[in-house]
Amino acid sequence: MIFWDKATTKRIRRGYYSAVYFNRTKFILKQEHDGSVVTMQVFQWNDNSVLCGMREAIELLRIGAGQWQGNRWVTKFPTFAVSALSDGDTIRSREPVMHITGPYVYVAHLESLYLGILARRTMVATNTRRVIEAANGKPVFFFADRFDYFLNQEGDGYAARLGGAAGVCTLAHASRWKGIPVGTIPHALIAISGGDTIKATQRFAKHIHGSNVIALVDFDNDCVGTSLAVAKVLGKKLWGVRLDTAGDLIDVSASSPGVNPTLVRLVRRALDRAGYTHVKILVSGGFTAEKVRMFEKEKTPVDGYGVGSALVHGNNDFTADVVKVNGKKIAKVGRMYMPNIRLRQVKL
Repeated sequence: MIFWDKATTKRIRRGYYSAVYFNRTKFILKQEHDGSVVTMQVFQWNDNSVLCGMREAIELLRIGAGQWQGNRWVTKFPTFAVSALSDGDTIRSREPVMHITGPYVYVAHLESLYLGILARRTMVATNTRRVIEAANGKPVFFFADRFDYFLNQEGDGYAARLGGAAGVCTLAHASRWKGIPVGTIPHALIAISGGDTIKATQRFAKHIHGSNVIALVDFDNDCVGTSLAVAKVLGKKLWGVRLDTAGDLIDVSASSPGVNPTLVRLVRRALDRAGYTHVKILVSGGFTAEKVRMFEKEKTPVDGYGVGSALVHGNNDFTADVVKVNGKKIAKVGRMYMPNIRLRQVKL
């Protein structure tokens, strides 16, 4: 897979994204004609993390290991031996996930980059997996587009899918496996429709084909009343409703703020009593693994969760150390070369 365009690849090779001390180290070694062969050992600090970004990190080495001779890039990737775990592997704290062996002068400028790739992707995949586990088999949708810089979306969407997300919400999120984004109706369409949720949902049903019709029912802060009103008009065309009450608001039917188990039960009971048992209930707004777990513990009649911010925040920091130089074990105090029988040789 091509992860970067030609301009970005050129900047990678020139050290544009690299910490300056790595670029200076590369320069020093080149000036000294020091081609010492090292083994770099990569690991992270959290138990039960879902490794992600390894394919991207290996591709970074493939396009970025080498040196410039004038204006000509000379690849040196074939001179390296790389062994690694795979995307989707569950990893332990301090477990080596990759060994990179070759002349350090050719990869010094890449260390910041492959560590950052692995950190970001593993964080999103791990966060998603933890929410999936909390949801007890119910679908979780990755709605994190608005909570981070938009150019992160391609890798984040791939990581979320690897973590088990049932769907993502942008074309960029779905781009790395040619998926189709999913979504409901924004509050903006309801506002433009005169604040009329029924009209907004009808407009969606009229023009958007091949997607489930899901009404967003909190615009008037009356999820029960709005759900019933939309269901009465759309009938079998209505696949579901989504509750997204803000955390500082109390719905007119509820006694506590935000989307909570009581509010969901009230909506479910009202729909069932009116004969709309086919209408599913999705919830969103401030959901975390802990909140999902609480909903499931209370057996809340939810059919799916939309989760955003919680999936792109946190950390899964990776570290790389030189642990061998010219075949001799050498590392900073507290680090050492650790073989890992789970590592698999990468075909160059």
